[in-house]
Amino acid sequence: MQALRKALGARRGARKGGGSATADYGKTASFLAIGVGLTGVITYVYFFIASHVLSKPDYGEITVVWSAVFITISTLYRPVEQLLSRHISEHLVKGEEIGGTTRNAATIQLGLALLFAVLALAFRGPLQDGLLEGNETLYWVYFSAVLFYAASYFARGYLAGVKRFGLFTTLILSESCFRTLFAVLVAVSLLSGQSWVAIGIVAAPALSLMVVPLVFARRARTAPEPARAAKGDASVSMAHGTGFAAAVLVIMFSEQAFLNAGPLIVRSLDGAAAAGFIFNVLMLARAPLQLFQAVSTSILPHLTGLHTSTEPDSEDEFHRSVRMVLLGIAAFTGVMALAILIAGPQLMQLAFSDKFSYDRAGLLLVATGTGLYLASVTVNQACVAQGQVRRAAARWIFCAALFVAWNFVPLVGDEFRRVEIGFTLAAGVLLGLLYLIYRRPHERAEDVPAPGSPEELELRLAAVDENT
Repeated sequence: MQALRKALGARRGARKGGGSATADYGKTASFLAIGVGLTGVITYVYFFIASHVLSKPDYGEITVVWSAVFITISTLYRPVEQLLSRHISEHLVKGEEIGGTTRNAATIQLGLALLFAVLALAFRGPLQDGLLEGNETLYWVYFSAVLFYAASYFARGYLAGVKRFGLFTTLILSESCFRTLFAVLVAVSLLSGQSWVAIGIVAAPALSLMVVPLVFARRARTAPEPARAAKGDASVSMAHGTGFAAAVLVIMFSEQAFLNAGPLIVRSLDGAAAAGFIFNVLMLARAPLQLFQAVSTSILPHLTGLHTSTEPDSEDEFHRSVRMVLLGIAAFTGVMALAILIAGPQLMQLAFSDKFSYDRAGLLLVATGTGLYLASVTVNQACVAQGQVRRAAARWIFCAALFVAWNFVPLVGDEFRRVEIGFTLAAGVLLGLLYLIYRRPHERAEDVPAPGSPEELELRLAAVDENT
């Protein structure tokens, strides 16, 4: 990984034109990757504490609320975040005003939030009684968290668009810290019960928004007014880059299905406690993926630079970089499998309490699936660098649908084993399909993300895990 980052830095330093700006962008994006990694660690602490202080059913309900919140906000709000980041970045590069973009995006986001509120209130009965075990507090946690995340994702898109990655990182880090604080207060007996642990899910986006006024106040003091563009130039062109943006969003939604659909499906089949168990098992995939963000966000511009380079050895270096990361993933997966063989169930109970019993076979399946999934993410970045984002998106959504469908087909009687096999099977199919694209690319020139471009920014944000 260090060698990859050094190569990335060298490549960026050598690129013609805009070298210092690109290097600065690389530094801030790397800072973002580090922040995402810390966010993942803090989020793990939240679940670590919750699993120890709550009963199995109560903890399971927390994981159900979590999964439901993040699937909902990913579907509703990530499009506006991507729209903001892409178009604000474009307009600032061109010296155009961003007021039209910001107002249009705010109108869309407000409309989506109101639509959610109306539907969630209309279907309160099925949500509260069917999904959340009749728990009124958890219903309002879900309802309020989704609404607060509308503002949070709007702020993320704006900060990314103006390339304020330091404040972007502060925002997502503060969310994790505020969320985990409530679990800590329960652990030390200053608060008690499931409700306070769940309130942390609402507090995360609500309290983190204290950062936002500081952002706009600072921008008002320091940012020069951009040159006024011709009438109509600064408003959001919804058609511009629609195919590229839609493909990125399909990939992001598919990632949510891989990581969060399992607990919701198990909850519908076997109850909240079972959902908590399978959520813990899938943390074997989620935790490495959080740490992998530093690689997945930095390898894209590195590969794109090599793909677009005219140097004679650039193509060989492109494939060598991909192989290097894949070999690292294989080694990591081997170490994970060895640890599971030696003490996997005991380590899981240490991490998530001894309320659940884990079997080695299931953990080994998920460890294998994790390696395949991380390899898929790597090959996906190579495909994107080759201008293959739309073909890759079709494979992602197919495999996500395969994973969901598999879990409702009773070929395997045990629901837990069905999720474990399904995750590994779908990740393997995804890797195979993406690898075929990687080896036989059909490039779309408009889909090759130039370093520092709005497209690359959009893809970097997509690589940031949604569960922040």
